Amino acid sequence: MSKRDFYEILGVNRDASEEEIKKAYRKLAMKHHPDRNPDNPAAEEKFKEAKEAYEILSDNQKRAAYDQFGHAGVDPQAGMGGGGFGGGGGGFADAFGGIFDEIFGGRGGGGQGRSNIYRGADLRYNLEISLEQAAHGTETKIRIPTMEACEVCHGSGAKPGTQPKTCPTCQGSGQVRLQQGFFSIQQTCPKCHGTGRYIPDPCGGCGGAGRIKQHKTLAVKIPAGVDEGDRIRLAGEGEHGVNGGPPGDLYVQIHMKQHTVFQRDHNDLHCEMPISFTTAALGGEIEIPTLDGAAKIKIPAETQSGRVFRLRGKGIKGVRSHTHGDLMCHVVVETPVSLTDRQKELLKELEEISSEHAGKHNPRAKSWMDKVKDFFSS
Repeated sequence: MSKRDFYEILGVNRDASEEEIKKAYRKLAMKHHPDRNPDNPAAEEKFKEAKEAYEILSDNQKRAAYDQFGHAGVDPQAGMGGGGFGGGGGGFADAFGGIFDEIFGGRGGGGQGRSNIYRGADLRYNLEISLEQAAHGTETKIRIPTMEACEVCHGSGAKPGTQPKTCPTCQGSGQVRLQQGFFSIQQTCPKCHGTGRYIPDPCGGCGGAGRIKQHKTLAVKIPAGVDEGDRIRLAGEGEHGVNGGPPGDLYVQIHMKQHTVFQRDHNDLHCEMPISFTTAALGGEIEIPTLDGAAKIKIPAETQSGRVFRLRGKGIKGVRSHTHGDLMCHVVVETPVSLTDRQKELLKELEEISSEHAGKHNPRAKSWMDKVKDFFSS
């Protein structure tokens, strides 16, 4: 029985690229693999057929011979092909090697081990500051835990006078390749845990880790205008690297304390200012606080509760801003309490006089009552 054309088996054109051939073979191999079709002899034959076609077409020399002479150019008796699970260029593991390397942590094929030098971990420190400190900037000191190189062994992990040795299991690569049938899986070396070396005589100071936990104090400069959630990066102040790797960074995360007077909205500030009933009715001048000292604003007569007075430039200049924000003063008319008999008498007299001309003295109340009447009469 004559063999089918290899290009036809894989379902590709004769000018298909290497990647197209590999992709077609992967698809067929996964579909017809014997483990997926244990009771289907036809699937196993198709799998072997696809494997043979891939072994020929994935090898440039064999493919050239096949293109010129057909199956006769790659006669198995000449050592150029053949089915089954035997050797030959471009087998199943070769086609799927990249996938399994990615899944199981490989960094490449063959003898290429992954690097044993690692950058230290980044650290985060939560720093709470006041609104005044955020507005004007400040400098403070923080104390953080960190992993530093052991002073006894200077980070080697080995007892003074000795040296770490190359791991005999992985020959220093940090990776071992396990062959399971036609699968080739790369994993972290179980003896050295990926470092590529082992320590016969561990350091007594760090137990062979090469690093010890310590605390260090750092000065942190807080720029003016920082806000909730901003981060300040201190390069190289993170954890110490492994096997001579560079240290990580420290990120100081800013959190704002709640202020007793002001609420911040980006670069603007808001505050509530209670005023007396008399000041709201007759007008006057009040003094309000700002981050740069006191300021005065004029309250016009007949001011209603909730009115907002804007003081331009009395807010905060953000880190990325060119101008200061504003201070928004929300006026709240305060109802008098603990009245004397005389005060109550005067207020009642005022109410009686005002009710004679409600539309003039209490226009909002008069308008609202008119709407209520219209609602019930409709």
